[in-house]
Amino acid sequence: MSYRTFKRLLGETSLERKCRFLLGGGLLLLISTSFAFYWWRNSGLVYEQNKTTARSLVWPALWEKHLKWAKEENDAVNWLPQDKIDVEQLASSLKPEDVREYSWDLFMADLSSANAAQRPDDEAGYDALAKLKQGEPEIISVLDDIGEYHYYSPVYASRSCISCHIERDPDLKSGDLMGMVKITMSIDDTKEALAWNRAMLIATAIITAFLAMLASYAIVRYVIVKPVLHLKDVSDEITRGNLGLRADIRTGDEFEELSHAFNRMLRHLVTVQDELRNVNTDLDSKVDELAHVNLKLYELNKVKDGFLATMSHELRTPLTSILGFSDVLAGSDNLTGKQERFVRHIQTSGRDLQVLINDILDLAKIESGKMDLQVVDFSLDDLVQRQVGSMQPQASRKNIELTCEIETDLPTMQQDSVKLQQILNNLLSNAVKFTPEGGRVQVLAHRFNEEIVEIVVQDTGIGIPLEEQETIFEKFRQGRSVPGQADTMTREYGGTGLGLSIVMELSKLLGGVVFLESEFGKGSTFVVQVPIVTEPTSNFGPSPSAINAGPANSETALPSATSPRKREVVESERSVSSLSNSPATSDAGSTEAVSGDESAA
Repeated sequence: MSYRTFKRLLGETSLERKCRFLLGGGLLLLISTSFAFYWWRNSGLVYEQNKTTARSLVWPALWEKHLKWAKEENDAVNWLPQDKIDVEQLASSLKPEDVREYSWDLFMADLSSANAAQRPDDEAGYDALAKLKQGEPEIISVLDDIGEYHYYSPVYASRSCISCHIERDPDLKSGDLMGMVKITMSIDDTKEALAWNRAMLIATAIITAFLAMLASYAIVRYVIVKPVLHLKDVSDEITRGNLGLRADIRTGDEFEELSHAFNRMLRHLVTVQDELRNVNTDLDSKVDELAHVNLKLYELNKVKDGFLATMSHELRTPLTSILGFSDVLAGSDNLTGKQERFVRHIQTSGRDLQVLINDILDLAKIESGKMDLQVVDFSLDDLVQRQVGSMQPQASRKNIELTCEIETDLPTMQQDSVKLQQILNNLLSNAVKFTPEGGRVQVLAHRFNEEIVEIVVQDTGIGIPLEEQETIFEKFRQGRSVPGQADTMTREYGGTGLGLSIVMELSKLLGGVVFLESEFGKGSTFVVQVPIVTEPTSNFGPSPSAINAGPANSETALPSATSPRKREVVESERSVSSLSNSPATSDAGSTEAVSGDESAA
């Protein structure tokens, strides 16, 4: 029986009950087995004694038979007075007191020459004679219904027998079976003695079991359970806060050693608790200091945000004038080739600076919650094809294959098309920028489930190292473009490092999420999931049940240029840190984006 079965049998009970059950059950089983064995062995010995007694009565029965025959034949007993001797009375008086109830019969082995008195009187006698003829040494039959014990013994011819019986049987030889003696004994006394013996045996077993139960109860109660209960009481008091209490067990055995170990553990616990109290006091003071520092940082951050917003607006005004005058200069016909090249440099640098200012302003609006949604009805098919077409010239200059694959019968979107276009534009700009010449960029658009559409941008660019994938969506963050690159200020690719941060924030604003799959040196896959219909004031992402309720083969709907990889969810739940606290580190391995319609290249 297994431990679980035994536990189900006992149930949730105390240690004392378990010990009493186990010890008592074991003693009861041991006592019952030993007494049952003694019962069986004693019964066997009694019946074995009957066989011994019957075997010893065979010779007296033969002697009595010969005396009767001699009296009848008036033969070799002349020394006995024939008129005064009674052989049967003599034989009965010579029988032991406890076997006077037995009787005997003598049957001839050769039934053909035997008379009726010399033949067996029942079927059992014939069966016994047949078995004796086959060589059986003796036959025993116990008839419980009539209370008799029958013993059959063979009579073999000896030399003294041949001298007398040779006249009747000339062919008789020494060792031949001459006849069979049947001893019949009553077993009523034997049964009565066995019953009395069994009664005494059962009474002794019950008394022994009872005394064993009492002994086991005393052992379990006072030797095993009492020290355990004492330890439990001490632990309960300690739980209530009484740490000055100690275990006091003086049994001189393992329980006393256990109490010493318990006391040592308790002293150590008190010491650790005091140390922890002191540490908590110091920690509380440091937490207060940190709270004051955080409050100051918050105030400084607000000042910084206001300064950046003001400076961005102040920079935009002269920048607009610079771009306007550069456009006027570019339209002049009297410029030399060198002057035209200078003007183009002014226009390019001005536009790059304008992109940076727009990114900072957009991010500031998103963080402050001042960016509203302008929900309109539009076709996702048209939006994707328009953005892919606008990026085609940049891709062609780098000999990059730019394709799109759009699922047919996409529903009409009710979203902010401008912000969704900005998301796609940032991802496409990054893909083209970080994909080397001769590479491939692919855009996929399909329905994820009944409520969600999925836009996938795949490239075969430089990829993003695994250790940078969790931070790539932070502001001013660019990953390494070369393995082992340590100088984060040296960038092979231009850009502000705000593109992916804007993608993540705009996706959240539209009620969607962003997924990333990338392997350094092999390319990246960005997945944007947004609801088909959104509320104008929605600033929350779709429920996890809606995102996860897509078709079972949604993974297969995202073909990748590399081997299938586990999709890493990069949905941001961290609070957006301040712009001044965001580290301006090295390039993003394959994803740094710009906003607006200008390329980051």
